[in-house]
Amino acid sequence: MNKTVFVIGLGLIGGSLAKCFTKSDDYHVIGYDINQKTIDFARLHGIIHESGTDITASAKKADLIVLGAPITETIKMMHKLDAITFDHDVLVSDVSSVKEPVMAEANHLQNDRIQFIGGHPMAGSHKKGVNAAKDHLFENAIYVLTPTESTDESALSQLRDMLQGAKSHFLYLTANEHDEMAGVISHFPHLIASALVQQANKWQKTHAYIPKLAAGGFRDVTRIASGSPELWQDIFYHNKWKMIELIDDWMEEMASLKHMLFENDKEQLTGYLKQAKEYRDGLGAKKKGAIPSFYDLYVDIRDQTGAIASVASVLAEENVSITNIRILEIREGITGVLRLSVSTKEEQQKSYQLLHDKGYELMLEE
Repeated sequence: MNKTVFVIGLGLIGGSLAKCFTKSDDYHVIGYDINQKTIDFARLHGIIHESGTDITASAKKADLIVLGAPITETIKMMHKLDAITFDHDVLVSDVSSVKEPVMAEANHLQNDRIQFIGGHPMAGSHKKGVNAAKDHLFENAIYVLTPTESTDESALSQLRDMLQGAKSHFLYLTANEHDEMAGVISHFPHLIASALVQQANKWQKTHAYIPKLAAGGFRDVTRIASGSPELWQDIFYHNKWKMIELIDDWMEEMASLKHMLFENDKEQLTGYLKQAKEYRDGLGAKKKGAIPSFYDLYVDIRDQTGAIASVASVLAEENVSITNIRILEIREGITGVLRLSVSTKEEQQKSYQLLHDKGYELMLEE
């Protein structure tokens, strides 16, 4: 028997989840968004089966409601759902990247028909909006689930079953655990990237050529600063106390580095940089719990038509699956660097040999 899923907010994440459901005959998907063009696009491209113009009416039909709106709007929507009279039990989940304010609200829901389970599929894209939605966006990504104080085990199991189409790795975290870790690896780096861009902007008044020189490493490190200002303001606002704590940590870290430089402590600075390199190089190198491993190799490529496609074709012909691909640096007429990630050590070695035999210059990341 089909189950009905109601997705509220059809952006990149909500739209991609909707596509995960619509590709199965087991689900009927209703979509709602404040932007009519988004709804029209979703209907036209089969991302949803029907559009919901009345949230209450659509929610009453649903077995699962997914809140895909920004955090502030998600909390407002939880208030609205709490007031609805359901004639059956309904699962409600969200996709917010900050969990504590959402879960605090969830723990105060009065509607005994609602089983709320916090969620955060930790995947994204440089693109945004429903037109960038992909049903494979969450494949092999971490999908965090955060139960409430009263979440029933059967409800948790049911939600996981319904989300199987996302092909994610599920991880259970408390709201505090999630927000601290997301703060360290996602939210705070965005703050730092924005600060680095602002610093470059100020120095541009002294050195007009900074924009022309700001390529390679600078562009790579600050890429995330190009995210939606409104979306990230909402994230920072709801995770502000952890951001403040991390800023305090960062200021101490910078003070320590400043001291090493001031004292010309070469040995200590070398040790510091070595420790950072070893930790960075070890990220993801071994599978820990639900976190998938990855193995990288770097390929020198020329700036010419079909260069990336040629590399991918060599590996595809031998059934090597690339889990991630990224251009680290390329300038007009100059050799660039392509970073390829595969899921096993064996595939890394195989890829190296295949490309080496084709004359490519490579480096393995051990």
